[in-house]
Amino acid sequence: MHTSKRIFLCVLFLVLLAPILIGGCFARAQGSGDPKAKFWTAEWITAPNAPQRDEVVLHFRKIIELAEVPQHFDVDVSGDNQFIFYVNQKRVGNGPSRSDLGHWRYETYDLAPFLRTGKNVLAATVWNFGMHTAIAQMSDRSGFLVHGHHDTERAADTGSSWEVEVERGVRSLPVRVDGYYAADPGVRVDGATFDWSWDGDVPVNGSWKKAVALGRGSLRGEIDPPNNWQLVRDRLPAMELKLVPAGKVVRAEGIPMPPDFPEHGFTVPAHGKARILIDHGTLTTGYPAVTVNGGRGATMRLRYAEALIDDEGQKGNRNEIAGRHVQGPVDEFVVGDAESREYIPLIWRTWRYLQIEIEAAEQAVQVEGLKTWFSAFPFVERASFSSDDESLRPIWDVGWRTARLDAHDTYMDTPYWERLQYIGDTRIQALISYVVAGDDRLARQAIEAFNDSRIPDGLTQSRYPSSLVQMIPTFSLLWIGMVNDFWFYRGDADFTRAQLPGMRAVLEWYLARQRADGLMGKVPWWPFVDWGKDFGYGMPPQDEDGGSAVITLQLVEALRNAAEIETALGEPRIADSYREAARRAAEAVRKLCWNERYGLFADTPAQKHYSQHVNILAVWLDVVAAEQQKDVLKRILAGTAGFEAMPGLPPMTAATYYFRFYLARALAHAGMGDQYLQLLGPWREMLSMGLTTWAESPEPTRSDCHAWSAHPNFDLLTIVAGIRPKTAGFDSVAIEPHLGALKHVEAVFPTPRGAVEVKYRRAPSGLEAEVVLPAGVSGDLIWNGQEEHLQPGQHTVMLH
Repeated sequence: MHTSKRIFLCVLFLVLLAPILIGGCFARAQGSGDPKAKFWTAEWITAPNAPQRDEVVLHFRKIIELAEVPQHFDVDVSGDNQFIFYVNQKRVGNGPSRSDLGHWRYETYDLAPFLRTGKNVLAATVWNFGMHTAIAQMSDRSGFLVHGHHDTERAADTGSSWEVEVERGVRSLPVRVDGYYAADPGVRVDGATFDWSWDGDVPVNGSWKKAVALGRGSLRGEIDPPNNWQLVRDRLPAMELKLVPAGKVVRAEGIPMPPDFPEHGFTVPAHGKARILIDHGTLTTGYPAVTVNGGRGATMRLRYAEALIDDEGQKGNRNEIAGRHVQGPVDEFVVGDAESREYIPLIWRTWRYLQIEIEAAEQAVQVEGLKTWFSAFPFVERASFSSDDESLRPIWDVGWRTARLDAHDTYMDTPYWERLQYIGDTRIQALISYVVAGDDRLARQAIEAFNDSRIPDGLTQSRYPSSLVQMIPTFSLLWIGMVNDFWFYRGDADFTRAQLPGMRAVLEWYLARQRADGLMGKVPWWPFVDWGKDFGYGMPPQDEDGGSAVITLQLVEALRNAAEIETALGEPRIADSYREAARRAAEAVRKLCWNERYGLFADTPAQKHYSQHVNILAVWLDVVAAEQQKDVLKRILAGTAGFEAMPGLPPMTAATYYFRFYLARALAHAGMGDQYLQLLGPWREMLSMGLTTWAESPEPTRSDCHAWSAHPNFDLLTIVAGIRPKTAGFDSVAIEPHLGALKHVEAVFPTPRGAVEVKYRRAPSGLEAEVVLPAGVSGDLIWNGQEEHLQPGQHTVMLH
């Protein structure tokens, strides 16, 4: 028989036999650890004949009866896009945390505190805004899922026993602002159409139908999942939700200034119009809640702004009110009846200024009050920094506020404009989380998300989760730095080791494009480095065939970071190859881009363009000899506050707030840490402009809240107080303060091993230092070339 025919008949026989074989395997598995025996029976559900991928808002409900309240009632809950879950008309939680379909999150709740004997109403609102959905929100189709953990809780499982209605009274509102906007849309609620009884035990209207199934909920890694949601448990905590003061009225139009609003109300007469401007005092994120009584047919709009703008669209001093107006996203509420109703948007908002705009119809409208619910990731400020310079206090406070507002279920570059988790921003945000909060939960999510985002080429996407693919290849290198930061500041070997395959894939892509001379070849997509004024769209110059010194040096950093982790946790052979590639790249920059006349590195071998950026990295990475590093930094900082002018230097692209993070690293590395405080001029300028969070870039800036500009919190602890890990995970610590002109500094630094505490006082004979090291942590105290080894515990040391 011909070989190919024999193979065909064998394959045909196996295909015909497969159902019998598979059925027999499953039959045997039922009695011996069948994987399907552990499958969830709860089903994803939706509304019959409702849009699944277009815009829709759904209410779900089910009544369960209990003879007694159990000690625990544990359920897992998820939805697409987002849900808010209630039991007996009390809010239990919302979610899921944003991720991708391959890692779709579910939240776990114990419902026992919300339950009662007899009837209990489980209810949820789920929404999907279709084409208006924020870019950070990935999606398959509209659906909802509840899964009970044990037999008793299975009564809550979603399926045909649940009811659903399409909410016709809620729709999205497009956002019309000047500038790139990539956050959530506004929401319009028509109170005349909205089902106000939807979460009660007796539905008033007749629009409820039996839910239809979309397939059972399936955990990631299961055999043959019936839908695209591969479920994983959300390891993040619930977001903080805290009632805070709503602010004060700073302007009223159409009615007299309400004397005691927001605590108490005001009235807009029939056919009247009013605008009430509230200044929260600082930027915030969360939910405004306005209670309105009566006034059927009236329209109320909530308009949100980071800052007021003048007629030319300029922000100016953020505290100024006169001659300025609000421009920003809007939520809208149409009054539907005479009852008192509280309006709170589905989605958290960002604002310093909130304008309430009312247009009454045939009846007067009574606005009874305004509440503000702050919401963000529940970071706790465990670090502290104080000194004899009180002007540093607001720099610390504003930085921490910025970091907090830019952290929710993901990090994000700006909570107002662009709720996307970018690697360049997130690296800095994660470090602030480690050193101020002692918390790495959100950073773990981010590191894994970026690893999951990698395309077949090997590179990470620049931001993730994101429904729109964007590639910034340089950010893939910074992701490797982010993993290295985690290893040193948090020290979880298993988690760090799990990132090695992704790191290798990124570096394989880069090394395949390293030129024969050691420099990087032409980098495609968007090789962003910084918003330098003459960097085209944030990109440093490249010659026709590449040769960017800045990008090459970012590769050097990534190679060295990866080599450290490979040496400790991976393959020493790979580490050696990375070190050799880094050596070649560094030598190429030194040989081809150094300009002897200027004593600086140029951005490419053509030596037609110069920037602070390449010289910052060259110092930090020891591409320039140690004895020249201070001179290079003085040249690129010449003429700025605290640094002498130097004539004859070429024009240079200056680092913006973001890249000054790397400038601070270079300054400390070169032994110039005592001059760090001189770099804070731009932050003091922002304070003088009334900013209450740090801006994205120098004026005019799009975003008033950008966490990449919050790195002074990290710098004050690691450079001024001088506390940093000496070995991975803070098994040992290096303490080298750089006080500059300060006479007194106190700091607390949370580490995975416990808090490090320091107090420094200048004395005529030197420095008096009090240091407390946690149990099991030794360290070295360094000052003016002196080094004192410290054991765990409390120490008082005089250094001369």
